[in-house]
Amino acid sequence: MAIYLPEKTQTSTDALTPRQIVSELDKYVIGQRAAKRAVAIALRNRMRRQKLSAEMAEEIAPKNILMIGPTGVGKTEIARRLARLAQSPFLKVEASKFTEVGYVGRDVESMVRDLVELAVDMVREERIEEVRSKASQHAEDRLLDLLLPPAPSPPDEDSSAVRDQQQQTRERIREQLRAGRLDGRVVEIDVRERSMPSFEIVAGTSVEEIDINLKDMLPGFFQGKSKRRKVKVPEALEYLRQEEEQKLIDMESVSKAAVQRVQESGIIFLDEIDKIAGREGSHGPDVSREGVQRDILPIVEGTTVNTKHGMVRTDHILFIAAGAFHVSKPSDLIPELQGRFPIRVELEPLGKDDFVRILTEPKSALIKQYTALMETEGIALHFTPGAIEQIADFATRVNERTENIGARRLHTVMEKLLDEVSFEGPDLPDKTVTIDEAYVTKMLADIVKNEDLSRYIL
Repeated sequence: MAIYLPEKTQTSTDALTPRQIVSELDKYVIGQRAAKRAVAIALRNRMRRQKLSAEMAEEIAPKNILMIGPTGVGKTEIARRLARLAQSPFLKVEASKFTEVGYVGRDVESMVRDLVELAVDMVREERIEEVRSKASQHAEDRLLDLLLPPAPSPPDEDSSAVRDQQQQTRERIREQLRAGRLDGRVVEIDVRERSMPSFEIVAGTSVEEIDINLKDMLPGFFQGKSKRRKVKVPEALEYLRQEEEQKLIDMESVSKAAVQRVQESGIIFLDEIDKIAGREGSHGPDVSREGVQRDILPIVEGTTVNTKHGMVRTDHILFIAAGAFHVSKPSDLIPELQGRFPIRVELEPLGKDDFVRILTEPKSALIKQYTALMETEGIALHFTPGAIEQIADFATRVNERTENIGARRLHTVMEKLLDEVSFEGPDLPDKTVTIDEAYVTKMLADIVKNEDLSRYIL
């Protein structure tokens, strides 16, 4: 999955105490104090470790966390928000995607390679931000060369006056360009086409190895051909700016910084780890689950993985594993893997009061999301406190009667509740819609009462 750029917090990350880290997480995730405390301590310990001497820091391993709890209670969201808070490379992977060596499926080392690629993107974005103004200046100069080709050199006696005149003309065009008065002009630029040959992956060979080998054998093959294209001035300026940014960035140093960042502050979230926990006396396909665990073990324990950006040590990557553990138990994991997740936290199921808070309190609460969506159509959507209570009550009842999918049930309930408004919104004569208890009852009561119907619709 793609990582989002880190959010800037009020306080510097290094200065955040565990209590402040929990307060930041409270803005997005309701409840689950024990899990928040555990990740806050893990993040603070990482900051403490970076202030130690190199010799002592090398000895201190991260205390990996195992989150146990049903779906939809905030396990993934806590880990994701923690990564954004720490401005760390973060990767979420499902443990069930991986297979034992020798079987068809993803190799466990690919999670580290994916994390490095994300870190490279993060560092590249940061470097681009640093050189953006310089790149824009260079791109502007190149575009002015296209709009005003250099005149032939004049005789020596006229050279100074002509140069001054050319410079004045150039500056006038520059002003017009910045004012947007040349946006309708068309210029011709060289655009590099990106070509990627198709090839078949041989079983047992990683894409990483094929990628490296092909690029070594055919260095010019992946560059793409240049093609002359006529484009409008704004598009040409944007393309030239991107070209200049790439020239100003040293990708070798970006790769080194990314590898360093992964090794020191990377976070891997291993979801669905309960799906690879072998059950006692199991046979058949379940046998390979233990093989997957044994393959994951060296990564969590600390090993060196070969990536196209260099060798990456996983000794100090923080691993957060999560699972519902409905059928299996944490003790069903192999002992060596259990030992690598010393901190265990159990997340509580969510009730009606939690749902009311989830609907209204977080920065991106569901009520705020739907209100903002309807505002784009000019519709003012208002929810009464009683309606919010009733939505939470309906979601709780459906969770109790059917599968308990936690806060995700609120999404299905809200979609059904606002079905008419969302569909008819653009054509409504009255652009103010109030969602009260009567409206919630009209839209949801029959479905919730009919257990068979709610099983399918909600």
